[in-house]
Amino acid sequence: MFENNNQNEELTHIESNKPEAVNKEEMQRRDKPKKPFKGKGFLSTVSAGIIGSVLTLTVLPQTDYYQNLAQPGIEQSAGESGQAETASDSEITPTTVSTGTGSDVANVVEDASESIVGIVNYQQQNNRSTGISQDAQAGTGSGVLFKKEGDSAYIITNNHVIEGASTIEVSLYDGGKTEAELIGADPLTDLAVLKIDGKYADNLLEVGDSSALRAGEQVIAIGNPLGLDLSRTVTQGIVSAVDRTISVDTSAGESQLNVIQTDAAINPGNSGGALLNSKGELIGINSLKIANSGVEGLGFAIPSKDFMPIVNEIIETGKVERPYIGIGMTNLADVPRNYLGDLPEEVETGVIVASIDGTSAAAEAGIEEGDVITELNGQPVKSPADLRRLLYADLKVGDQIELTVFRGDEEKTISLTLTSNAMVN
Repeated sequence: MFENNNQNEELTHIESNKPEAVNKEEMQRRDKPKKPFKGKGFLSTVSAGIIGSVLTLTVLPQTDYYQNLAQPGIEQSAGESGQAETASDSEITPTTVSTGTGSDVANVVEDASESIVGIVNYQQQNNRSTGISQDAQAGTGSGVLFKKEGDSAYIITNNHVIEGASTIEVSLYDGGKTEAELIGADPLTDLAVLKIDGKYADNLLEVGDSSALRAGEQVIAIGNPLGLDLSRTVTQGIVSAVDRTISVDTSAGESQLNVIQTDAAINPGNSGGALLNSKGELIGINSLKIANSGVEGLGFAIPSKDFMPIVNEIIETGKVERPYIGIGMTNLADVPRNYLGDLPEEVETGVIVASIDGTSAAAEAGIEEGDVITELNGQPVKSPADLRRLLYADLKVGDQIELTVFRGDEEKTISLTLTSNAMVN
Protein backbone atom coordinates (compact mmCIF):
# COMPACT_ATOMS: atom_id res chain seq x y z
CA MET A 1 0.00 0.00 0.00
CA PHE A 2 1.39 3.34 -1.00
CA GLU A 3 0.49 6.78 0.17
CA ASN A 4 0.21 9.97 -1.88
CA ASN A 5 1.91 12.59 0.27
CA ASN A 6 -0.05 15.43 -1.29
CA GLN A 7 -3.48 13.86 -1.03
CA ASN A 8 -2.93 11.44 1.85
CA GLU A 9 -4.64 8.88 -0.33
CA GLU A 10 -3.60 5.26 -0.64
CA LEU A 11 -2.77 2.85 -3.39
CA THR A 12 -2.87 -0.94 -2.94
CA HIS A 13 -2.96 -4.21 -4.84
CA ILE A 14 -1.72 -7.76 -4.98
CA GLU A 15 1.91 -7.94 -3.95
CA SER A 16 3.96 -8.86 -7.00
CA ASN A 17 7.61 -9.62 -7.52
CA LYS A 18 9.09 -7.05 -9.83
CA PRO A 19 11.90 -8.14 -12.13
CA GLU A 20 15.38 -7.11 -11.16
CA ALA A 21 17.14 -4.38 -13.12
CA VAL A 22 19.10 -5.49 -16.15
CA ASN A 23 22.78 -4.47 -16.23
CA LYS A 24 23.64 -3.03 -19.64
CA GLU A 25 26.97 -3.09 -21.47
CA GLU A 26 29.11 0.00 -21.10
CA MET A 27 28.61 2.25 -24.15
CA GLN A 28 31.41 3.55 -26.36
CA ARG A 29 32.18 7.15 -25.36
CA ARG A 30 32.97 9.96 -27.80
CA ASP A 31 36.62 10.54 -28.74
CA LYS A 32 36.26 14.20 -27.88
CA PRO A 33 37.33 14.84 -24.27
CA LYS A 34 34.46 15.97 -22.06
CA LYS A 35 33.74 16.68 -18.44
CA PRO A 36 32.62 13.59 -16.55
CA PHE A 37 28.88 13.39 -15.94
CA LYS A 38 28.48 14.10 -12.23
CA GLY A 39 25.20 12.22 -12.08
CA LYS A 40 26.72 8.87 -13.05
CA GLY A 41 26.86 7.68 -9.48
CA PHE A 42 23.33 8.88 -8.88
CA LEU A 43 22.10 7.23 -12.08
CA SER A 44 23.81 3.98 -11.12
CA THR A 45 21.64 3.96 -8.03
CA VAL A 46 18.57 5.00 -10.01
CA SER A 47 19.29 2.46 -12.72
CA ALA A 48 19.37 -0.32 -10.15
CA GLY A 49 15.73 0.47 -9.45
CA ILE A 50 14.67 0.65 -13.05
CA ILE A 51 12.86 -2.47 -14.14
CA GLY A 52 14.31 -4.31 -17.07
CA SER A 53 10.99 -4.15 -18.85
CA VAL A 54 11.31 -0.38 -19.08
CA LEU A 55 13.82 -0.95 -21.86
CA THR A 56 10.87 -1.91 -24.02
CA LEU A 57 9.37 1.55 -23.62
CA THR A 58 6.03 -0.12 -23.62
CA VAL A 59 2.59 1.28 -24.24
CA LEU A 60 0.20 3.70 -22.82
CA PRO A 61 -2.38 2.68 -21.13
CA GLN A 62 -3.09 -0.59 -13.64
CA THR A 63 -3.36 -1.23 -9.58
CA ASP A 64 -1.51 -1.18 -6.48
CA TYR A 65 1.68 0.05 -8.07
CA TYR A 66 0.29 3.54 -8.30
CA GLN A 67 2.07 5.90 -6.02
CA ASN A 68 2.87 9.62 -6.04
CA LEU A 69 0.35 10.30 -8.79
CA ALA A 70 -0.42 13.71 -10.17
CA GLN A 71 -4.06 12.77 -9.74
CA PRO A 72 -5.47 11.48 -6.42
CA GLY A 73 -4.01 8.24 -5.14
CA ILE A 74 -5.32 5.20 -6.96
CA GLU A 75 -5.42 1.63 -5.80
CA GLN A 76 -5.57 -1.50 -7.81
CA SER A 77 -8.48 -3.57 -6.68
CA ALA A 78 -6.43 -6.73 -6.43
CA GLY A 79 -6.73 -9.51 -3.95
CA GLU A 80 -5.99 -9.80 -0.31
CA SER A 81 -3.62 -12.12 1.53
CA GLY A 82 -0.14 -13.29 2.08
CA GLN A 83 -5.01 3.55 -25.05
CA ALA A 84 -2.79 1.40 -26.26
CA GLU A 85 -1.86 0.94 -29.89
CA THR A 86 -0.97 -2.61 -30.85
CA ALA A 87 -0.15 -4.57 -33.93
CA SER A 88 -3.61 -6.09 -33.76
CA ASP A 89 -6.56 -4.16 -35.13
CA SER A 90 -9.06 -6.86 -34.23
CA GLU A 91 -12.56 -5.56 -33.79
CA ILE A 92 -14.70 -6.30 -30.77
CA THR A 93 -16.74 -9.34 -31.68
CA PRO A 94 -19.34 -10.86 -29.37
CA THR A 95 -18.58 -14.38 -28.21
CA THR A 96 -21.66 -16.49 -27.21
CA VAL A 97 -24.43 -15.85 -24.72
CA SER A 98 -26.42 -12.65 -24.84
CA THR A 99 -27.71 -11.98 -21.37
CA GLY A 100 -31.04 -10.28 -21.33
CA THR A 101 -32.88 -7.14 -22.35
CA GLY A 102 -31.62 -4.78 -19.67
CA SER A 103 -35.05 -4.62 -18.01
CA ASP A 104 -34.28 -7.23 -15.37
CA VAL A 105 -31.05 -6.81 -13.44
CA ALA A 106 -31.53 -10.10 -11.60
CA ASN A 107 -31.70 -12.06 -14.86
CA VAL A 108 -28.62 -10.28 -16.20
CA VAL A 109 -26.69 -11.07 -13.04
CA GLU A 110 -27.86 -14.69 -12.92
CA ASP A 111 -26.63 -15.34 -16.45
CA ALA A 112 -23.41 -13.36 -16.20
CA SER A 113 -22.29 -14.74 -12.82
CA GLU A 114 -21.56 -18.15 -14.32
CA SER A 115 -18.85 -16.49 -16.42
CA ILE A 116 -17.08 -14.86 -13.45
CA VAL A 117 -14.24 -16.86 -11.89
CA GLY A 118 -11.94 -16.47 -8.93
CA ILE A 119 -8.19 -16.28 -9.51
CA VAL A 120 -5.70 -17.45 -6.87
CA ASN A 121 -2.05 -16.47 -7.28
CA TYR A 122 0.38 -18.99 -5.79
CA GLN A 123 4.06 -18.07 -5.52
CA GLN A 124 7.16 -20.03 -4.55
CA GLN A 125 8.21 -19.30 -0.98
CA ASN A 126 10.99 -20.79 1.11
CA ASN A 127 10.08 -22.49 4.36
CA ARG A 128 12.69 -21.18 6.79
CA SER A 129 12.42 -24.12 9.13
CA THR A 130 12.77 -26.83 6.45
CA GLY A 131 14.57 -24.91 3.71
CA ILE A 132 12.12 -26.35 1.21
CA SER A 133 10.38 -24.16 -1.40
CA GLN A 134 6.66 -24.55 -1.79
CA ASP A 135 3.72 -22.74 -3.32
CA ALA A 136 1.91 -20.34 -1.00
CA GLN A 137 -1.13 -18.20 -1.73
CA ALA A 138 0.00 -14.66 -2.52
CA GLY A 139 -3.32 -13.08 -3.46
CA THR A 140 -6.72 -13.43 -5.07
CA GLY A 141 -8.64 -11.64 -7.78
CA SER A 142 -11.29 -12.11 -10.42
CA GLY A 143 -11.50 -13.11 -14.06
CA VAL A 144 -14.00 -13.36 -16.92
CA LEU A 145 -14.67 -16.32 -19.22
CA PHE A 146 -15.23 -14.77 -22.62
CA LYS A 147 -14.07 -17.11 -25.39
CA LYS A 148 -14.04 -20.81 -26.24
CA GLU A 149 -11.96 -22.26 -29.05
CA GLY A 150 -11.67 -25.97 -29.67
CA ASP A 151 -11.05 -27.71 -26.36
CA SER A 152 -9.88 -24.53 -24.62
CA ALA A 153 -11.57 -21.61 -22.89
CA TYR A 154 -10.00 -18.18 -22.30
CA ILE A 155 -10.17 -15.88 -19.28
CA ILE A 156 -9.40 -12.15 -19.13
CA THR A 157 -7.97 -10.80 -15.89
CA ASN A 158 -5.56 -8.10 -14.70
CA ASN A 159 -1.80 -8.54 -14.95
CA HIS A 160 -1.37 -7.50 -11.33
CA VAL A 161 -3.65 -10.35 -10.24
CA ILE A 162 -1.36 -13.05 -11.68
CA GLU A 163 2.03 -11.30 -11.73
CA GLY A 164 4.80 -13.34 -10.15
CA ALA A 165 2.68 -16.49 -9.93
CA SER A 166 4.27 -19.91 -10.12
CA THR A 167 0.81 -21.52 -10.22
CA ILE A 168 -2.56 -19.99 -11.06
CA GLU A 169 -5.74 -21.60 -9.76
CA VAL A 170 -9.20 -20.81 -11.11
CA SER A 171 -12.28 -21.13 -8.89
CA LEU A 172 -15.40 -21.86 -10.95
CA TYR A 173 -19.07 -20.96 -10.52
CA ASP A 174 -20.02 -24.48 -9.40
CA GLY A 175 -17.31 -24.52 -6.73
CA GLY A 176 -14.86 -26.57 -8.77
CA LYS A 177 -11.22 -25.62 -9.15
CA THR A 178 -8.74 -26.06 -11.97
CA GLU A 179 -5.22 -24.93 -12.81
CA ALA A 180 -4.87 -22.27 -15.51
CA GLU A 181 -2.17 -21.73 -18.09
CA LEU A 182 -0.90 -18.18 -18.53
CA ILE A 183 -1.06 -17.38 -22.25
CA GLY A 184 0.47 -13.94 -21.89
CA ALA A 185 0.38 -10.70 -19.90
CA ASP A 186 0.98 -7.02 -20.53
CA PRO A 187 1.93 -4.98 -17.43
CA LEU A 188 1.50 -1.57 -19.07
CA THR A 189 -2.15 -2.19 -19.90
CA ASP A 190 -2.63 -4.37 -16.80
CA LEU A 191 -4.11 -7.22 -18.83
CA ALA A 192 -3.52 -10.97 -18.85
CA VAL A 193 -5.09 -13.96 -20.60
CA LEU A 194 -5.43 -17.41 -19.05
CA LYS A 195 -6.46 -20.71 -20.63
CA ILE A 196 -8.37 -23.59 -19.04
CA ASP A 197 -10.05 -26.74 -20.31
CA GLY A 198 -13.11 -25.86 -22.38
CA LYS A 199 -15.30 -28.29 -20.42
CA TYR A 200 -15.41 -25.70 -17.62
CA ALA A 201 -16.85 -22.97 -19.85
CA ASP A 202 -20.55 -23.59 -20.40
CA ASN A 203 -21.33 -19.87 -20.21
CA LEU A 204 -19.33 -17.06 -21.80
CA LEU A 205 -19.84 -13.34 -21.49
CA GLU A 206 -20.66 -11.44 -24.65
CA VAL A 207 -18.27 -8.54 -25.23
CA GLY A 208 -19.96 -5.18 -25.85
CA ASP A 209 -18.65 -1.98 -27.38
CA SER A 210 -17.53 0.46 -24.70
CA SER A 211 -17.21 3.28 -27.22
CA ALA A 212 -21.02 3.54 -27.18
CA LEU A 213 -21.12 4.27 -23.43
CA ARG A 214 -22.37 7.60 -22.12
CA ALA A 215 -22.11 9.15 -18.69
CA GLY A 216 -25.18 8.27 -16.65
CA GLU A 217 -25.76 4.81 -18.11
CA GLN A 218 -26.35 2.01 -15.63
CA VAL A 219 -23.57 -0.55 -15.10
CA ILE A 220 -23.10 -3.66 -12.97
CA ALA A 221 -19.84 -4.86 -11.41
CA ILE A 222 -19.32 -8.54 -10.52
CA GLY A 223 -16.23 -9.90 -8.79
CA ASN A 224 -14.72 -11.39 -5.65
CA PRO A 225 -14.08 -8.55 -3.17
CA LEU A 226 -11.85 -9.36 -0.20
CA GLY A 227 -11.29 -12.92 -1.37
CA LEU A 228 -13.28 -15.89 -2.59
CA ASP A 229 -15.53 -16.06 0.49
CA LEU A 230 -17.51 -13.19 -1.07
CA SER A 231 -17.31 -14.54 -4.61
CA ARG A 232 -19.48 -13.06 -7.35
CA THR A 233 -20.55 -10.07 -5.33
CA VAL A 234 -22.79 -7.78 -7.41
CA THR A 235 -22.79 -3.97 -7.20
CA GLN A 236 -24.67 -1.50 -9.36
CA GLY A 237 -24.01 2.09 -10.35
CA ILE A 238 -23.67 4.38 -13.30
CA VAL A 239 -20.96 5.43 -15.71
CA SER A 240 -19.56 8.52 -14.01
CA ALA A 241 -17.32 9.43 -16.96
CA VAL A 242 -15.79 7.87 -20.05
CA ASP A 243 -12.24 8.15 -21.39
CA ARG A 244 -10.52 9.15 -18.17
CA THR A 245 -6.71 9.00 -18.32
CA ILE A 246 -4.88 7.84 -15.21
CA SER A 247 -1.10 8.06 -14.81
CA VAL A 248 0.25 5.02 -13.00
CA ASP A 249 3.47 3.24 -12.08
CA THR A 250 3.66 -0.39 -13.13
CA SER A 251 6.20 -3.19 -12.94
CA ALA A 252 7.20 -2.23 -16.50
CA GLY A 253 7.52 1.49 -15.88
CA GLU A 254 5.28 4.53 -15.72
CA SER A 255 2.19 4.31 -17.90
CA GLN A 256 -1.11 5.99 -18.71
CA LEU A 257 -4.32 4.01 -18.69
CA ASN A 258 -7.55 4.95 -20.41
CA VAL A 259 -10.45 3.98 -18.15
CA ILE A 260 -14.20 4.12 -17.55
CA GLN A 261 -15.08 5.82 -14.26
CA THR A 262 -17.98 4.33 -12.30
CA ASP A 263 -19.59 4.69 -8.89
CA ALA A 264 -20.36 0.94 -8.74
CA ALA A 265 -18.49 -0.36 -5.68
CA ILE A 266 -15.14 -1.91 -6.64
CA ASN A 267 -13.04 -3.32 -3.81
CA PRO A 268 -9.79 -5.28 -3.38
CA GLY A 269 -10.36 -8.63 -5.04
CA ASN A 270 -12.58 -7.18 -7.77
CA SER A 271 -9.56 -6.76 -10.04
CA GLY A 272 -10.09 -8.63 -13.30
CA GLY A 273 -13.85 -8.83 -12.76
CA ALA A 274 -16.59 -7.70 -15.11
CA LEU A 275 -18.20 -4.32 -15.63
CA LEU A 276 -21.44 -4.94 -17.52
CA ASN A 277 -23.85 -2.66 -19.33
CA SER A 278 -27.61 -2.96 -18.85
CA LYS A 279 -27.76 -5.72 -21.49
CA GLY A 280 -25.27 -7.84 -19.57
CA GLU A 281 -22.47 -7.28 -22.08
CA LEU A 282 -18.86 -7.04 -20.91
CA ILE A 283 -17.79 -3.44 -21.48
CA GLY A 284 -14.99 -3.15 -18.90
CA ILE A 285 -12.46 -5.06 -16.77
CA ASN A 286 -12.46 -3.65 -13.22
CA SER A 287 -8.99 -2.59 -12.22
CA LEU A 288 -8.67 0.61 -10.15
CA LYS A 289 -10.22 2.61 -7.36
CA ILE A 290 -9.47 5.74 -5.37
CA ALA A 291 -8.33 4.63 -1.92
CA ASN A 292 -9.06 7.22 0.72
CA SER A 293 -11.16 7.15 3.86
CA GLY A 294 -13.01 10.25 2.72
CA VAL A 295 -13.67 9.13 -0.85
CA GLU A 296 -16.43 6.89 -2.15
CA GLY A 297 -17.72 5.83 -5.55
CA LEU A 298 -14.57 6.34 -7.61
CA GLY A 299 -13.82 3.06 -9.40
CA PHE A 300 -12.23 2.50 -12.78
CA ALA A 301 -12.39 -0.19 -15.45
CA ILE A 302 -10.39 -0.83 -18.62
CA PRO A 303 -12.84 -0.37 -21.54
CA SER A 304 -13.49 -3.15 -24.04
CA LYS A 305 -12.41 -0.97 -26.96
CA ASP A 306 -8.93 -0.94 -25.38
CA PHE A 307 -8.66 -4.43 -23.89
CA MET A 308 -9.95 -6.48 -26.83
CA PRO A 309 -7.12 -5.64 -29.30
CA ILE A 310 -4.57 -6.41 -26.57
CA VAL A 311 -6.31 -9.63 -25.56
CA ASN A 312 -6.63 -10.83 -29.16
CA GLU A 313 -2.93 -10.20 -29.78
CA ILE A 314 -1.95 -12.08 -26.62
CA ILE A 315 -4.07 -15.06 -27.67
CA GLU A 316 -2.55 -15.01 -31.15
CA THR A 317 1.11 -14.43 -30.29
CA GLY A 318 1.46 -14.74 -26.50
CA LYS A 319 2.73 -11.17 -26.21
CA VAL A 320 2.14 -7.57 -27.25
CA GLU A 321 4.58 -6.20 -29.81
CA ARG A 322 5.63 -2.58 -29.41
CA PRO A 323 8.34 -0.28 -30.75
CA TYR A 324 11.61 -0.55 -28.86
CA ILE A 325 14.26 2.13 -28.27
CA GLY A 326 16.46 0.37 -25.75
CA ILE A 327 16.90 2.70 -22.78
CA GLY A 328 16.16 2.76 -19.08
CA MET A 329 15.19 6.23 -17.96
CA THR A 330 14.34 8.42 -15.01
CA ASN A 331 12.53 11.71 -14.74
CA LEU A 332 14.79 14.76 -14.92
CA ALA A 333 12.68 16.41 -12.22
CA ASP A 334 13.65 13.63 -9.79
CA VAL A 335 17.40 14.24 -10.07
CA PRO A 336 19.04 16.93 -7.89
CA ARG A 337 20.34 19.82 -10.01
CA ASN A 338 23.91 19.49 -8.72
CA TYR A 339 24.12 16.05 -10.37
CA LEU A 340 23.33 17.43 -13.81
CA GLY A 341 26.71 18.95 -14.65
CA ASP A 342 26.62 21.54 -17.42
CA LEU A 343 22.97 21.04 -18.35
CA PRO A 344 21.54 24.51 -19.11
CA GLU A 345 19.36 25.96 -16.36
CA GLU A 346 16.51 26.52 -18.82
CA VAL A 347 16.21 22.73 -19.39
CA GLU A 348 13.82 21.93 -16.54
CA THR A 349 11.91 18.91 -17.87
CA GLY A 350 12.82 15.75 -19.77
CA VAL A 351 14.05 12.22 -19.15
CA ILE A 352 17.57 11.13 -18.28
CA VAL A 353 18.99 8.03 -19.94
CA ALA A 354 19.97 5.89 -16.96
CA SER A 355 20.91 2.69 -18.81
CA ILE A 356 21.25 1.45 -22.37
CA ASP A 357 20.74 -1.90 -24.04
CA GLY A 358 24.06 -2.42 -25.79
CA THR A 359 22.41 -4.17 -28.76
CA SER A 360 19.58 -1.66 -29.21
CA ALA A 361 18.78 1.12 -31.66
CA ALA A 362 19.68 3.64 -28.95
CA ALA A 363 23.19 2.21 -28.63
CA GLU A 364 23.66 2.09 -32.39
CA ALA A 365 22.54 5.72 -32.73
CA GLY A 366 25.08 6.89 -30.13
CA ILE A 367 22.82 7.72 -27.20
CA GLU A 368 24.81 7.75 -23.97
CA GLU A 369 24.08 7.29 -20.30
CA GLY A 370 23.39 10.71 -18.79
CA ASP A 371 21.86 12.17 -21.97
CA VAL A 372 18.71 14.20 -21.35
CA ILE A 373 15.90 13.67 -23.89
CA THR A 374 13.65 16.71 -24.21
CA GLU A 375 11.77 16.13 -27.51
CA LEU A 376 10.59 13.31 -29.78
CA ASN A 377 9.90 14.36 -33.37
CA GLY A 378 9.63 17.97 -32.21
CA GLN A 379 7.08 17.22 -29.48
CA PRO A 380 8.10 18.03 -25.88
CA VAL A 381 9.04 15.15 -23.58
CA LYS A 382 8.48 16.16 -19.96
CA SER A 383 8.45 12.72 -18.33
CA PRO A 384 8.85 9.00 -19.11
CA ALA A 385 5.06 8.78 -19.53
CA ASP A 386 5.23 11.54 -22.13
CA LEU A 387 7.87 9.65 -24.10
CA ARG A 388 5.79 6.48 -24.12
CA ARG A 389 2.63 8.35 -25.07
CA LEU A 390 4.35 10.00 -28.02
CA LEU A 391 6.08 6.78 -29.01
CA TYR A 392 2.88 4.77 -29.21
CA ALA A 393 0.35 7.32 -30.39
CA ASP A 394 1.28 7.21 -34.07
CA LEU A 395 4.54 5.27 -34.37
CA LYS A 396 5.24 1.63 -35.11
CA VAL A 397 8.14 -0.78 -35.50
CA GLY A 398 10.34 0.33 -38.41
CA ASP A 399 9.56 4.05 -38.14
CA GLN A 400 12.42 6.53 -37.90
CA ILE A 401 12.31 9.06 -35.09
CA GLU A 402 14.35 12.10 -34.08
CA LEU A 403 15.24 12.73 -30.45
CA THR A 404 16.37 16.10 -29.15
CA VAL A 405 19.07 15.36 -26.60
CA PHE A 406 21.23 17.45 -24.26
CA ARG A 407 24.69 16.09 -23.48
CA GLY A 408 25.96 18.50 -20.89
CA ASP A 409 25.38 21.94 -22.39
CA GLU A 410 25.41 20.65 -25.97
CA GLU A 411 22.09 20.14 -27.77
CA LYS A 412 22.03 17.30 -30.30
CA THR A 413 19.51 15.70 -32.67
CA ILE A 414 19.78 11.92 -32.81
CA SER A 415 17.90 9.79 -35.36
CA LEU A 416 17.14 6.11 -34.90
CA THR A 417 14.86 3.41 -36.30
CA LEU A 418 12.42 1.78 -33.92
CA THR A 419 12.85 -1.97 -33.51
CA SER A 420 10.53 -4.50 -31.84
CA ASN A 421 10.38 -5.49 -28.20
CA ALA A 422 9.74 -9.03 -29.49
CA MET A 423 13.45 -9.22 -30.34
CA VAL A 424 14.42 -8.67 -26.70
CA ASN A 425 14.94 -11.72 -24.51
